[in-house]
Amino acid sequence: MLVRAITAPVLRRWCRGQRSAAAACFPLGRALLGVRGAEAAVFLQGLLTNDVTQLVAAGDAPPALYAHALNVQGRCLYDVILYRLHGSTAEEPDILLECDSSVLDSIQKHLKLYKIRRKVTITPCPDLSLWAVIPGEQPGDASSLPKSADQALLLTPDPRAEVMGWRLIAKKGANLSEIIPGSQIGDVQDYHRHRYKQGIPEGVKDLPPGVALPLESNLAFMNGISFTKGCYIGQELTARTHHMGVIRKRLLPVSFPEPLPSSGIPAGTEILTESGKRAGKFRAGQGELGIALLRLAHTKEPLCIHLAGDTVKLRASTPQWWPKAAAK
Repeated sequence: MLVRAITAPVLRRWCRGQRSAAAACFPLGRALLGVRGAEAAVFLQGLLTNDVTQLVAAGDAPPALYAHALNVQGRCLYDVILYRLHGSTAEEPDILLECDSSVLDSIQKHLKLYKIRRKVTITPCPDLSLWAVIPGEQPGDASSLPKSADQALLLTPDPRAEVMGWRLIAKKGANLSEIIPGSQIGDVQDYHRHRYKQGIPEGVKDLPPGVALPLESNLAFMNGISFTKGCYIGQELTARTHHMGVIRKRLLPVSFPEPLPSSGIPAGTEILTESGKRAGKFRAGQGELGIALLRLAHTKEPLCIHLAGDTVKLRASTPQWWPKAAAK
C-alpha cells in the first residue's frame, strides 16, 4: 500500500503553531477501513451526511471530513472521519474511513450492501494505528524535526472542532516521539475525559445506533453535514428538521460535583429537574464528566438523577467552541 509520509517542513510548521507546547498522543481503539477506487468518493457520497466529493475536488481539498452514516429513518448508524490519502486529482481516490472498532464488521457489511458494481475496494487496515494528538501546556522542543517521518501516514487537524487537536495515522508500532518530537503517550481515558468536557460524542456509546439523531448530536456544529449536497440515505428527516429550525434537545457536557456511586451511571438513565420534570437522558461518561441528551429549556436549571434510592446532582454546560448564536 502506498502511503504519503509527513514531510519535515509540515511538522516544523505544526510544532511552531503549538507555541512550543508539548503534545499528548492518545492511542485510539478506533478502526480504519481503506475505501479505494475510481468511484470511492461517489460511492460514499450517497451514504454519508457530508459532501465527500470535496475529498477529490481540484484545488485545496480538505485532508479530513467528519460525517455520520444514517439509517432510512434518519438516525445515526455510524460516526466516521474520512481521510484523503491521494495527493492530487490525477491519482485514483484513496480514502481512509475511521469508525468505532466494535462496529467494524457491520459497517463493512453496510458498505458492501450498497457497493453493487461500483469500482471500489473496501479493506480493513490492521497495519495502521490511529492517534489523537492534543497540544499541552508544557514546553517542548519546537525546533526539532522528525527522525522517522516515513512512519507517519497523515497528520491533520481534527475536522470536528479545534479543541480536539489533531488526528495522526501512523504505521503500527511507530515511535511517536520521533514523529512528533517532545510528545508524550497519554492515557486514553484522559482523552475521553477531554471529549466529554468539550461535549464531543464519539462511538456507539455516545451515539447509539438507530437512536441518536444527527442534529440533536450537534453534527452541524462539528462540520459533519452538508445541506447543499445531493441525496443520501436518511436525508429527508434531517433536511426537514434543519429547515424548520426547531431542535429542542441537544447533546451537552455534564459534570457531577459529588462522587458517583461505584457502579456509575447507567446509559439511558433519566435526568430530572429539581421540580421533577423530565430533562433528558444520560448517555455516557468518564469519572465525574459525561455527555447527556437534554432539553434545551432545562439546561440552566439544577438537574438530578435518582439512582438506587439516592439523588445524584449534576450540571450541564454549553461548550465554548459552539457557535455564539447556539450558546444563547
